Amino acid sequence: MAGAARGPEVNFSVSTPTARRMNIKEVAQMAGVSYGTVSRVLNGAPDVNEATRERVLQIIKDVGYRRNRTATALVTNRSTSIGIVTDGSPRFGPVGTLIALESVARQKGYATTVLSAEPPYEDSVPETLNTLEDLGVDGIIVIAPLVPMAAAVWNAPLRIPVEMIAAGASSTANVFTYSENQELGARLATQHLIDLGHTDIAHVAGSMDWFDGRVRKRGWEAALRDAGLKPGLCLEGDWSPRWAYETGLRLVKEGRVPRSIFAASDHTALGLIRAFAESGINVPNDVSIVGFDDIEGSDYFLPPLTTVRQDFTALATMSIEVLLGVIAGQDVDRTPITPTLITRRSTARAR
Repeated sequence: MAGAARGPEVNFSVSTPTARRMNIKEVAQMAGVSYGTVSRVLNGAPDVNEATRERVLQIIKDVGYRRNRTATALVTNRSTSIGIVTDGSPRFGPVGTLIALESVARQKGYATTVLSAEPPYEDSVPETLNTLEDLGVDGIIVIAPLVPMAAAVWNAPLRIPVEMIAAGASSTANVFTYSENQELGARLATQHLIDLGHTDIAHVAGSMDWFDGRVRKRGWEAALRDAGLKPGLCLEGDWSPRWAYETGLRLVKEGRVPRSIFAASDHTALGLIRAFAESGINVPNDVSIVGFDDIEGSDYFLPPLTTVRQDFTALATMSIEVLLGVIAGQDVDRTPITPTLITRRSTARAR
């Protein structure tokens, strides 16, 4: 605009690289160590003097060195890359597992390539696995919460190690499995209610198309059986708060509200708690509820939710250790991760 006041002039400069990218040998020369020592520092090997490690890492930071993964693969015949296959589910468990896997792999010096497989799995799963193999990954981890997806993995032709994270699923000759012990988690939740003196313990379940839904139901049944109690009401749902809310309202209307409930997920518990609150039913005085997952914010439910906590970081760490062990031809401990019961105020002693 004519006559408008002009602000201070700002000079923009564009920086251009003044030197070529440094390689690992030059980093070693600057640090006064061998090529192998720098390589061990980059790979997090424990057999490096701490002062040496700090000096090498500082030089790497100062010069902006970045590992050339293509060159590493040519020299070592290893791609330092892991493929991850997911079903694209937005649910808490698969998403939490995916994020933890990517983070742990990066900490261990592995790049990850993530691909989604969608129904029909018999077509998409083999295609996805083939794509990752063509990209030259060292191994593949499949997050397979759904039974049909796992079946497609089991039936797919495989040429590299494939690990499947699927709760309670068995390994086969071509596919090995790993998971958290969710059946134990369901037992812990149910046993907590039994220890409080409850005998009318219902299960508002997840989908039986999911391994998680199946093993959590199995754990509930087993805990009741071991206590000499018969399984009570069991309703299968879709994990969502909305379905649980509508189910809770229906139970109130039909006069079938149990005295205690093991909910298959925290979102399921959330829907139930709201339905009961709107109907004048108090949690935990009228009905005790235990969830599963310990999602962020579950300690701020009204009341704060007693639940089973999953440790996704531990699950990811062990899953990757197992995969790398198989790649290296080593025996690795495959004992499932143990979940933890977190006791809050949504449960109370039976009256």
